[in-house]
Amino acid sequence: MIMIIIPPPTMGGGIRGGNMKDKDKIIKRLKSIEGHIRGIQRMIEEDKYCIDVIKQALAVKSAVDKVNALILESHLKSCVTTAIRSSKLVERERVIAELLDVFETSGKI
Repeated sequence: MIMIIIPPPTMGGGIRGGNMKDKDKIIKRLKSIEGHIRGIQRMIEEDKYCIDVIKQALAVKSAVDKVNALILESHLKSCVTTAIRSSKLVERERVIAELLDVFETSGKI
């Protein structure tokens, strides 16, 4: 299962302001993944050896995991930092709950 987590719009969503370098890096990786997936599709259409296709699919999964890690890092540095510094307890609790949900969904907890 491939999953890309994007922050909810309540905090502005996406890769924010000071993280343009991260955004460019993420977009570059996603374009690479897109090309890789097209290559896998082509391999299947051309009846390539199943194990070779699986290896390529696993490489895509690994690349998507890296994208998720980059997005999470950016989120921690921006949205989460802002929320934790907030005087609003509800906001801090919401952000912590979101992080727990992401880790639970990913099977990391």
